[in-house]
Amino acid sequence: MNSALIEEKAPERLFTEEELAQVAGFRLPQHVAIIMDGNRRWAKQGGLPAMAGHWRGAENLTHIVRAARELGIKVLTVYAFSTENWNRPPLEIKALMRLFNTYLLRQKPYLIEEKVRLNVIGDLTKLSKDLRRTVDETVEATQKGDSFDLVIALNYGGRDELRRAIHSIVEDCTQGKVKKEAITEELIGEYLDTAQWKDPDLLIRTSGESRVSNFLLWQISYSEVLVTDVLWPDFCEKDLFRAVLEFQSREMRLGR
Repeated sequence: MNSALIEEKAPERLFTEEELAQVAGFRLPQHVAIIMDGNRRWAKQGGLPAMAGHWRGAENLTHIVRAARELGIKVLTVYAFSTENWNRPPLEIKALMRLFNTYLLRQKPYLIEEKVRLNVIGDLTKLSKDLRRTVDETVEATQKGDSFDLVIALNYGGRDELRRAIHSIVEDCTQGKVKKEAITEELIGEYLDTAQWKDPDLLIRTSGESRVSNFLLWQISYSEVLVTDVLWPDFCEKDLFRAVLEFQSREMRLGR
């Protein structure tokens, strides 16, 4: 199963010219965030162990990256492992960490070749030395990528991100680097893990659960939210296409 993680170059596009024309030039979401939910349910429905669902979900991420690039999306941020996920059984956590390590190692050549820039956000200090080394090496190896940004949230929580940002701001205030009156929403944004990207235009959650689950709490203030019943391992390019069409059909009020 692991070998399928490497995306084979396919000569055919995922979308027809007619489909691409439908979404082109009309308020295309530049930054899409996805809560990849439903791996374990997918496995249970198929009578498979939970990790089979996680492996299938990892395989699907590479496919959705390709689909997002074809549609013209520039940034894809995905929720891979939350700060709350440490409450899962130790054996599952250990297996998930092996999965993340394997995924990054196997995907690095593809990401480099396709000029996809990888970034990993979250509190990486809690990861093992081996996984952190793999993360650092893969991120560094892909930094020249200029066609697409893939952002993986690993040991990430929106509240924890804000806690870390506030801690850094307080420290900089104490050292005289920041004046108290200079603390604005814009400045806070500069201390977040996602400072280099614009906020998500569209947040998608798979599996039908209507929760944001502590994901990008600051950044999704004005994001359009779409919940689909499709489980993440089954979420395909057509589901992403329909989500983009739904986004384009909505009127963004931005508080007005």
